[in-house]
Amino acid sequence: MTPARQKRRAGQASRGARDRRSVRGRRPGDARSATANLPSRRKALRRRLVAVATVAALIGLGYVLLFTPLIGVKTVEVTGIERIDRADVVTLADIPMRRSLLRIDTDAAERAVATLPQVENVSVVRSLPSTVRIEVTERTPIAYFAAYDGIRLVDRMGVPFHRVKKPPKKLPELRVNTVATDDPATRAATAVLTGIPDQLANRVATVTADSPVNVELRLRGGKIVQWGDAQRIGRKSRVLAALLTRPGKVYDVSSPELPTVSD
Repeated sequence: MTPARQKRRAGQASRGARDRRSVRGRRPGDARSATANLPSRRKALRRRLVAVATVAALIGLGYVLLFTPLIGVKTVEVTGIERIDRADVVTLADIPMRRSLLRIDTDAAERAVATLPQVENVSVVRSLPSTVRIEVTERTPIAYFAAYDGIRLVDRMGVPFHRVKKPPKKLPELRVNTVATDDPATRAATAVLTGIPDQLANRVATVTADSPVNVELRLRGGKIVQWGDAQRIGRKSRVLAALLTRPGKVYDVSSPELPTVSD
């Protein structure tokens, strides 16, 4: 045998010995561990697939809800109106029919409807599956005044908000220089009208104020009440109730500690 062949056989024997030592050196649990990891990998893969499928489903659902007529607007309801024309409310709200409820800008609709002078408060709400509800609270009149363009109703804040053809029989007339929410005389007059007892308020025919400290009430039947400012309304009301049992024409409760009655 040649030296070269002897060298090759020696190398093969050496490699065989190393392989046998390697096999003898492996622990029996190594193979089991590799096999046991397979279910864990499969579970992790399944979880990833489920997560991807869930995200895809949510995206699809979002598209359907936002951009298809599945929950599109079919009806616009308006509640709480008496003096306001429904068509005016619907036009201002500008709710796009068949557009998804989720894409309706309710804040913008509320701001638009609130520009109507008769509106004190408004709420626009979505109602599944296909309705937008516009809930209006109209201003409540406490008096009327003769404006340059006709008879207008006035609410408790001094807002002139609605024109009528003739003076309402059950409301008093408000007489001030300028009817406005920021006018001190208007604020004083409306504060008195809303602060006095209903029994007295129902008797008032005219409330006049040339200044915030000089409010005067003319009662139905001709009696005049010099009220003064809008302070101590409860005290003045109690004093006036006692005074009205006495004969007279002018009842002064501007200083409730020193009230007077005169003809």
